[in-house]
Amino acid sequence: MELKDFVSLLKRYKLILIILPSVAIVATYFYTRKLPDVYTSQTQISTGIVDQSQKLPDEAVAGESQIFIQFSNIMTMMKMNRILNQVSYQLILHDLTSREPFRKPSKLFKDLNPSARAHAIEVYTKLYNVHGLLQSWDEDQRGLSSVISSMQYDPGSIQSKMTVYRNEASDYIHIDYSSDNPQLSAFVVNTIVKEFITYYTSSERENQLKAVRFLDSLLAAKKYLMDVKRDSLKRFKIDNHILDITNQAASLYNQIADLDNRKQQADAEVASNSGAIREIDNKFNPHERKNFENFRNQVNAKITRNKDLQKTFVNSWVKSSYNPYYQAKVDSIQRVIDDQISQTIDETSDNPASAKASLQAQKMDLEIKLNLARYSISTFNGEITKLRSQLDLLVPLQAKIQEMEKSLDDDSKEYLELLAKDNQASVTANFSSKLRQVELATPGGAEASKKMLLTIAAGIIVEIFCILILFILFYLDDSIRHPKTLANKTGLPVLGYLNVIKGSTLDLKKIWEIENRGKMQQFKDLLRSIRFEIDQELHGNKILAITSLGDGDGKTLLAISLAYSYSIINKRVLLIDGNFSNPTISKTVQPKLFIEDYFRDDPDYKDVILNTSISVLGNHGSDITLLEIENERIIQQKFSKLKSMYDIIIIEVQDMDKMNKAKEWLLFADKTIAVFEARQSLDENRKASVKYFASLGSKFAGWIFNKATAEPYS
Repeated sequence: MELKDFVSLLKRYKLILIILPSVAIVATYFYTRKLPDVYTSQTQISTGIVDQSQKLPDEAVAGESQIFIQFSNIMTMMKMNRILNQVSYQLILHDLTSREPFRKPSKLFKDLNPSARAHAIEVYTKLYNVHGLLQSWDEDQRGLSSVISSMQYDPGSIQSKMTVYRNEASDYIHIDYSSDNPQLSAFVVNTIVKEFITYYTSSERENQLKAVRFLDSLLAAKKYLMDVKRDSLKRFKIDNHILDITNQAASLYNQIADLDNRKQQADAEVASNSGAIREIDNKFNPHERKNFENFRNQVNAKITRNKDLQKTFVNSWVKSSYNPYYQAKVDSIQRVIDDQISQTIDETSDNPASAKASLQAQKMDLEIKLNLARYSISTFNGEITKLRSQLDLLVPLQAKIQEMEKSLDDDSKEYLELLAKDNQASVTANFSSKLRQVELATPGGAEASKKMLLTIAAGIIVEIFCILILFILFYLDDSIRHPKTLANKTGLPVLGYLNVIKGSTLDLKKIWEIENRGKMQQFKDLLRSIRFEIDQELHGNKILAITSLGDGDGKTLLAISLAYSYSIINKRVLLIDGNFSNPTISKTVQPKLFIEDYFRDDPDYKDVILNTSISVLGNHGSDITLLEIENERIIQQKFSKLKSMYDIIIIEVQDMDKMNKAKEWLLFADKTIAVFEARQSLDENRKASVKYFASLGSKFAGWIFNKATAEPYS
């Protein structure tokens, strides 16, 4: 439904949809017919970014994102004003010095006298050589910049006709330029490529040299730091008398372990010898033990000197880390002591108690060994304590040395990494630039004319624009165009609709005449349908009030038409013109009886209501309401009398803009219908009227949708 409405809207404005695009097509044709031909030159640059043949053997392969960034940077740099300014200088210098300029001289260009031309050539050449820019604050250079712009040689004009893009996933960047001169197009493309490669190569070379110098300075600083740390480590070892702290610590650990083992052996000897001595003592009674002690004292007196000497040799032997020299001394003095003991035993061998004497001699030998082991333990403890104190001194020194060596090792690794980077940077700096122009751009032929395409496109665009404007207006239009929409928005039923009757004026007296029968056929068919629906709503009641939401909605035509429609089915009809503000029925029919006379309770008034097929009760059109004519009781009596005389009473009341006047008539109506004109919207006042109709309940029969287009339900 909405689509058909929109199509109807387009049909209504079809002249606009035809005229405006036609005007656009004609205007575009006259505008484009003098446009010059377009010549495009193009070239390509090989970047070497993805070309493996142009990479160094150990150069890493870049990722896709990095490759994309590199290509984007190159294409962006190619459009920089720094590059395009160089092209602008060469273009203007060419036209200033050549007899065949690329473009027709502009007014500013022509105004240059010989001296100004020479000055311009001098300034442009100087700026080109130093890659300078024209300064806008300088009046002279501002004028020279205007000359370039007037010839459309400025960077903005060049960039607007230049296209730069990467050829899919290849290593090539495509550059093209379009102008009205084939020589100009080729010159611009080749100059852009030349200037860009020069700038990019010098810039890349400068950056590489900066990187090399920076890495060299870092290497020198790192080497100096390593030398300082190496000297600090050397001085620290000398000051602390350290040759090889790892071996020294290992030697101390080994000595302590050896001494600890020997100490454990000595402890074992002390325990075993002490036990053997106790076993021997248990074999003597107290008297014999006393004699043995006396004998032992005599023997001890002989060997005391040798035992003291033996103790001295044992201490020296342990402190010397078991020097064989002192080992021989200990063994020698032990043999002397053993000989003295053996000699003592021999002297007592003739004694009857020789067996006991042998035990006594064994005890003496065990005591000597016990004492020797005890001497050793004491010496071992002293040496172990001394060695551990030396080891304790080495531990912090070793930690400090390890820290210094680790720092020196880290610096060495960093130095090697920097050295590798420096070597790579040096090789890259000496490697020639990868950018190169694959082939020179040459003047090409004229491109296919786009004049016809532009002309057609102009018409299509204007047509689309017009349709879009109409669509927006249609979308924003909240008017009601269909009976179904009216029922949905108001929540009240629609009894039927009437089509719009074409014509500048409508003569109600002639509308049902024979010559209008063809034009009114659809209207009469729709009216019959409405009449049937009204009969169903009346259910034997007779008073029908017809109102509308606003003036001019068509309630007068509906009231007259209904009256005529009822009359042709042999109904006695009374048509009452209750519209005091606009009594159209009264003016058209010119009735003989008026409301102001009939409803007044005047005993002198004679009832002249005619019981004919159609009777009309008009009004004088004064500023009055129904209840101002007479009270409600009298009016009700009058209506009761009318109902006995007529089959149906049709009252046209005022529209709901004058709700107070309309409500008085609706008090006496059995049913009320309201006329709604198509393509009207519901504002706040109309919504209030709709709310009032809803409050009537069953007394409100429904809407009559008037001035509808064809097939409004489809």
